[in-house]
Amino acid sequence: MDALTGLLDGPRARGAFLMRAVLNPPWSVRVQDRAPLTLVVLLRGGAWAVPGGGGAVRLEAGDVAVVRGPAPYTFADDPATPPQAVIHPGGRSTTPDGEELCGAMDLGVRTWGNDPDGSTVLLIGTYRMPGEIGRRLLDALPALLVLSHDDWDCPLVPLLGEEIARTEPGQEAVLDRLLDLLLINVVRSWLARPEAGAPAWYRAHGDPVVGHALRLLHEDPARPWTVAGLAARAGVSRAALARRFTSLVGRPPMAYLTDWRLSLAADLLRGTDATIGAVARQVGYGSAFALSSAFRRVYGVSPQQYRKGPEPAAAEADGRPAAGLTESP
Repeated sequence: MDALTGLLDGPRARGAFLMRAVLNPPWSVRVQDRAPLTLVVLLRGGAWAVPGGGGAVRLEAGDVAVVRGPAPYTFADDPATPPQAVIHPGGRSTTPDGEELCGAMDLGVRTWGNDPDGSTVLLIGTYRMPGEIGRRLLDALPALLVLSHDDWDCPLVPLLGEEIARTEPGQEAVLDRLLDLLLINVVRSWLARPEAGAPAWYRAHGDPVVGHALRLLHEDPARPWTVAGLAARAGVSRAALARRFTSLVGRPPMAYLTDWRLSLAADLLRGTDATIGAVARQVGYGSAFALSSAFRRVYGVSPQQYRKGPEPAAAEADGRPAAGLTESP
């Protein structure tokens, strides 16, 4: 498993909220559904993305935006347009005063808006549950990223546009997988850009020594690794590996391995029904107790509490600036 595969192995949409929005100006939609990640493709017209803690970013037809929750954000024809609709958890929509809008703005199968012939068309895909997106993927993304249509072209977009209005058997599964593939394509394209600021451990994958060590840890996290054993497999001395790994990745090999194991455990807890003991063995801990002790130190809750409860505060939006196109004046 290479670093990118490890990063992108998390997206697993299950009944994702997918919608086509057709709108005519003036329009403004405030999203406060607390979803961990939303992908928006502008098919027609123009729009502004306004994250909660950053400047507005302009989108043109063909651009794609990824918004990392759970902080609220707004999409509008103009940053100055006041919100006319508010999206709540579960896809419920109201006016800012709380009046229900879902029926009034229903335009057909998975289609919503204020005008069936509106000049702006958006495709929106939302991952509803934190467990559907690996923590490492979320941590690698800014609060808002935008890929311009000049730099990004994906054949999945017209396919998703066609499939979103269909009602055939198995359609939810088709849409979930298309959303996963589209997100993976976007993130892969984003991380290849110099301004993306990819995580240090991701950039370190290109180093012949540290990259090899990272692949070993990713491929077999349950192995009882030691720095000496990892160094022997990488073909360098223990001291050389520790120094080079720490310099490039930002933490020592065993600290990185602990973080990787706990990230995998968190995804398994939210994404599978495996017992705590089974998860522990799968990620390299000898018992459920050992995993629970390490997990609580990092996440502040037990594995059982994490599985049943809401996303811990550590996963809240951290105020990182929006990235992508030019901010508005």
